[in-house]
Amino acid sequence: MFQDQLVSYSGVQPSGNLTIGNYLGAIRNFSLYSEKYKCFYCVVDEHAITVRQNPAELRRRTYETLALYMACGLDPEKNTLYVQSHVHEHAELAWILNCYTMFGELSRMTQFKDKSAKHADNINAGLFTYPVLMAADILLYQTDVVPVGVDQKQHVELCRDIAERFNQLFPETFTVPEPIISQSGKRIMSLAEPTKKMSKSDENANAVVYILDDRDTIIRKFKRAVTDSETSVRFAEGKDGINNLMTIYSCFTDKSLEDIEREFDGRGYGEFKRAVGEVCADALAPVQARFRELLADKSALEAQMRKGAEEASWYARRTLGKVQKKLGFVKI
Repeated sequence: MFQDQLVSYSGVQPSGNLTIGNYLGAIRNFSLYSEKYKCFYCVVDEHAITVRQNPAELRRRTYETLALYMACGLDPEKNTLYVQSHVHEHAELAWILNCYTMFGELSRMTQFKDKSAKHADNINAGLFTYPVLMAADILLYQTDVVPVGVDQKQHVELCRDIAERFNQLFPETFTVPEPIISQSGKRIMSLAEPTKKMSKSDENANAVVYILDDRDTIIRKFKRAVTDSETSVRFAEGKDGINNLMTIYSCFTDKSLEDIEREFDGRGYGEFKRAVGEVCADALAPVQARFRELLADKSALEAQMRKGAEEASWYARRTLGKVQKKLGFVKI
């Protein structure tokens, strides 16, 4: 393959406000890969439009997501940060891969079933073929590893199947990627329904803590978090609310569950909830300050968009050119 360094690829949709689930399960961990991998981090705006978007909000959130990448520690000098729609090869490769993806494979995708139920008035073809565009995103850069949440693992597995199928017909075209699922914060749950994953699209604002929530709001939301009828802070089956809060506290403090149980032995849920809120707010404060600073300079963000798109396009063109040549497309 064309790169002389292992490659990592990941992306975040600029749809809705990003949550601490996005932060703990993905974005915070992204910077850890830049020493070992050539990293591509994309604002996947083309994925976002599988659900109807307000154009002005999509535009604003595209800037905000790029700013959050950098505010969370992604150095543009060490990572390629760009916007998906600025690199046309993503859409071009997605069409080609559609022709090497089976209808039955796509119909089994769990997220298609879930989103179809939520958006019954807009079950569009893009929603159905979303995983193929995701495969194109990954395969364009000859990606070795893909940091993902548990809910996206099925999509990476499909990407592997598509790459292997294409490689059987046209050998040595794509690197077959491996998913990496962070064990820390891999699944942050709703504060209101702790058996459900925390979602930025949740209609109940108290169920979700957003990265950009102010300190008072964060603490208030944790104080209202659903727990159980007991009073002891311990990690156990059937204590979904407390288990979730302990996981969040562990992620922000690096303390083990056993250490947390000892720390809050006999202190009750009220005190624990406030402590979780405070460590969360403390951790997010510098991220929010840096975000506001970056967002204030729109021209600098646009310069980064151009720089990132140029870097990404250089790699993407090489893969797409190889694919087109193997397929027999005429180049002029």
